Amino acid sequence: MDELEAIASDVVDAALLLHRQIGPGLLESVYETLLAAELGRRGHKVLRQQPIDFSFNGMRFDAAFRVDLIVGSRMIVEVKSVERLTGVHVKQLLTYLRLMEQPLGLLINFGGETLKEGLRRVVNTHNSFAPSRLP
Repeated sequence: MDELEAIASDVVDAALLLHRQIGPGLLESVYETLLAAELGRRGHKVLRQQPIDFSFNGMRFDAAFRVDLIVGSRMIVEVKSVERLTGVHVKQLLTYLRLMEQPLGLLINFGGETLKEGLRRVVNTHNSFAPSRLP
């Protein structure tokens, strides 16, 4: 199994464990802290609230955004505690993946009745070369 898939599997397993034991209703920051601790206990290097810089068209944006969790220097995890995920949550994670040039992220919502409905795997399929549509 690929290293990234192994990390993703551990993140999902840890999130399921937390949701079963604690349930919905807590603040996002609590779930983020608990998930980071559980992943650290499982031997993963976890960065929380990591500020991310990026450049665009010669402009530099320092600490433009913060990623909830970066696991093993490769997996981006965005934690939510809302009633229902929306398209904007997926777009937020996809933008982070593109700006950080990472292939895969997980969006986890602890606010729902079950974690199954609040778990999204987001894949960055962005190709930096866009062919012209002009004839």
